[in-house]
Formats: sequence, C-alpha cells, structure tokens
Amino acid sequence: MNSRERILGRVRRALADVPRDDSPIERGYLRRHGERTAEETVALLAENLADYRALVHRCAPDELPSLIGRLLTERGSASVLVPPGLDASWLAGTDAARVADRAGSTAHELDRVDSVVTGCAVAVAETGTVVLDGSPDQGRRRITLVPDHHICVVRVPDQVVSSVPEALERLDPVRPSTWISGPSATSDIELDRVEGVHGPRTLEVVLLG
Repeated sequence: MNSRERILGRVRRALADVPRDDSPIERGYLRRHGERTAEETVALLAENLADYRALVHRCAPDELPSLIGRLLTERGSASVLVPPGLDASWLAGTDAARVADRAGSTAHELDRVDSVVTGCAVAVAETGTVVLDGSPDQGRRRITLVPDHHICVVRVPDQVVSSVPEALERLDPVRPSTWISGPSATSDIELDRVEGVHGPRTLEVVLLG
C-alpha cells in the first residue's frame, strides 16, 4: 500500500458514519455587486482595465479598421497574427503581414510575430477581465500568450457582464478559457513589477460599439 492509498483509506474510515447527501449547497453569494445600466457596466470595465494597465480605446464599428491600423503602426508592427475566424475587415487599415494561426507553429515562430488581434468571448466589468475561449475569432490559446502585443476587441454592450458568475454562465465549460486582466505581470519578493514574463507586455482593449 502506497501513501496515497493509506491517506484515502483513513479519509474513508473517518467518513464511514456520515450520512450521504448529494443535494447542492446553497451559498447565498451575490451574483453581482449593485445594479448598473449597460452604459455604467461598460464604463466600469474600462476603468478596471485601465487600472490593470491595459490601454483602452473606444470606437464605432466603421472606425475599427483605421483604429487597429493606427495601433499597429504606432507599435511598429510589421506582422500580425490572425485567428482563422477574425473578421477580415478589421485589418483593412494595415499593410502588416498576416500570420496564420497554425497548429504547427513553434514558440520561436510565434515570438517573432509583432502583434496579435483577437475578439473575445466575454468581458467582466467588476474585475477588468477579458475572457477568450478559443472560438474562431480568438484562435489557439498560445497565440495570445507568446507575442508581445495583443489587441483584443470587445463588442459592447453585448459581450460585457458585471460579474464573474454572469461570465461563467456564458462560457462553455468544455472549452479552454483564458482570463486576462491587464498585460502579463509578476512581482518578485521585493515587489518589483516585471511585465511580459508569461504573456504580452502590452494589452490594448478596443470597446467596439
């Protein structure tokens, strides 16, 4: 008998006389903190994204191609990684070379890409978080973790919710999800902040609508 089996055996013996009850436990947690209009929810999202050092932009649908083109130009991006289901019109304002989201791409190949543009699955106002679920307009998880610059487009107000519980209700639990609150950042024991360790150094969120 190994250590795992020994520990599990002790747990089973300790629980032997406990009545079995499979009924769900009601926690009584709040689903959201306060009531907000759609406009107020989007404003809170923008505020919390900025608090996490994401760069936030707002534009109308017909302004999106020129905005993305400007952001890529300002970044000096010569190449942009494109998920297979991304609306092609979004990149009509840039001449940057398109790089396809390929299963065979190596980390070194992805690291040479200047920028990546994606949509999102949902955005959480209370936490300043955008969530990707691998849908066609978002691509594989790694394409947003290796390139140093990520432009994420959020359709407002349709894709914006107030709270994490509301976001979970919209997500398919069998799909891989990536929760992004600002650019990649970590701190050492002296609390010196370092960005870009395990994701893009620059996150730009476009609130479209």
